[in-house]
Amino acid sequence: MQTIGFVGVGRIGTEISKHLLAAGYEVLGFRRSSTAEFEKIGGKTAASPADIGERADIVFSCLPGGDALDDVVSGPRGLVHSARPGQIIAELGSHALPVKQRQIDRLAQKGAAFLDGEVSGTPGMVAQRKAPIYLAGDAAACQKLEPIVKTFSELCLYFGPFGAASKVKFINNLLVTVNTAAIGEAVALALKAGVDPELMIKAISTGSGGSVLFPIRAPRMVKQNYLPAQGTFEGLSHYFDYIDDLAAGAGSATPLFQVAAELFRRGIANGLAEHDVAAIIEVVNQIPLQEKPQ
Repeated sequence: MQTIGFVGVGRIGTEISKHLLAAGYEVLGFRRSSTAEFEKIGGKTAASPADIGERADIVFSCLPGGDALDDVVSGPRGLVHSARPGQIIAELGSHALPVKQRQIDRLAQKGAAFLDGEVSGTPGMVAQRKAPIYLAGDAAACQKLEPIVKTFSELCLYFGPFGAASKVKFINNLLVTVNTAAIGEAVALALKAGVDPELMIKAISTGSGGSVLFPIRAPRMVKQNYLPAQGTFEGLSHYFDYIDDLAAGAGSATPLFQVAAELFRRGIANGLAEHDVAAIIEVVNQIPLQEKPQ
């Protein structure tokens, strides 16, 4: 039985681990906070990232921020201390590109390959194997990882040079931001116009104006079901600076994104940080008819 390491077994990490366990892998996990849910599904807990590295040739991580990634890779009990030739480490969390890039040389000095990975979907989508996984970096390492990734995702895409997976994820989340705000505006209009909400959702979900997100977010908007959240205002806003930096570096204007992002920032300021992004409809409903968001 091959052992797969997973550092950061939070909501997404635990869902991925369920699929890996179902596929017959042993999953060795680490998390700075509680691992109770991970252990409940059959995962085994490690003492540290270095401990995982000693026992697994393939290690995934999905971490919440750059400081956490730096610590997991090169901290006192980091992966670099047990890294070795042939080992593959793939970070699936989203970070500013320089944060991911600085891990490459740290691990390469020990012969290990560090890959740029991204999960494009909510925990619910991961649970159903519907969240695409993006990979970039060393081609041979990504190719070796692909059959393992396909145990927890129907689609694994290789984007080439390191950093390309992150860029595509940022572009994807630009669309998530704009699309979710647009859905909020459309549903707010539909409800105020007296349209039957169930028929409206059915019609648009299968029509030309629909999207992957519409049947996920629109029902929550209609029912005002914002907790527990599938994806929070705070979590989505985590990408706003990354998107701005990517656009600035590419010299590309993002006018629709700027308007939508401001609506989400307004929601955070009004106490919606931990609510599902479907609550953007509440922000839309608070805008006076004559006001045009800038």
